[in-house]
Amino acid sequence: MTQPAINAVTENPSSARSLTQPKSQAWYRPTLSHEHGVYVVLLVSFLTGAALAQAWTLATTLALVCAFFGFQAEHPIVLQIKQRRSLKPRFLVWGGMYSAVSVAIAFWLYLSSPVLLWLYLGAVAALVVDAVSVLHREQKSIFNEFITFTAVCLAAPLAEAVTTGTISATAMGLWVLNTLYFSSTIFTVKLRKTKTSSPVPGVVYHAIATLIVATLYHLGWLPLIATLAFGLALLKFGIIALYQKWYRTAKIQWVAMIETGTAFGFLVIVVLSLLPAHLT
Repeated sequence: MTQPAINAVTENPSSARSLTQPKSQAWYRPTLSHEHGVYVVLLVSFLTGAALAQAWTLATTLALVCAFFGFQAEHPIVLQIKQRRSLKPRFLVWGGMYSAVSVAIAFWLYLSSPVLLWLYLGAVAALVVDAVSVLHREQKSIFNEFITFTAVCLAAPLAEAVTTGTISATAMGLWVLNTLYFSSTIFTVKLRKTKTSSPVPGVVYHAIATLIVATLYHLGWLPLIATLAFGLALLKFGIIALYQKWYRTAKIQWVAMIETGTAFGFLVIVVLSLLPAHLT
């Protein structure tokens, strides 16, 4: 994914240079996404779904591999779209290979769990939206970034679906919870830039997100402790807004540590709220 909210978590200056280095253009050299923040989002979301399923099978492992290759396939596809009039064999080859692996595993999993079709359709729709945004040079918009997080966080219901064969209301609640939690990063990262330094959009977003999460708890789609885990997003945003001057000049490594640390803190709280009592 090419979203700045994810880039800022683990920004890698060398990634921009890699496209200009002759050796990296060889078609046989694998393309690997430098959006390390997405790996965190994908892993955390998947593990919350696996915790809900309270089991780990071969299908669970294959689903994680499928999600990983699906994410890797998006990277060269987006790079090729950015080239517009110039076809790059490296992007086409590796985009095709990653897609083939992901689709093959997805089809095998579907044979055992047809309910996965709904998740696949959601992922494909997000890819289409992302591709259109890239074509119109709007991949950095808040809307497209939110769609990105929405798609990656489908890993939560995916983990439960392949393990149990069903998608529960709680799994969908976890999907929304993960999406809202990680999407808060969009607004914290924007506080680093002068043009988007106003905390007002972030305040509005977090107020709406809190209302949604509270509603999910009221409907019984989320346990209380998992619901309270969203408080980490509120706490993080509040502290960053309070110390915005420091945050705007802090090294990207500090930003990465904050985002990664709070993400795994969120994971621990949610997982402990889902595991059976004898395991906690």
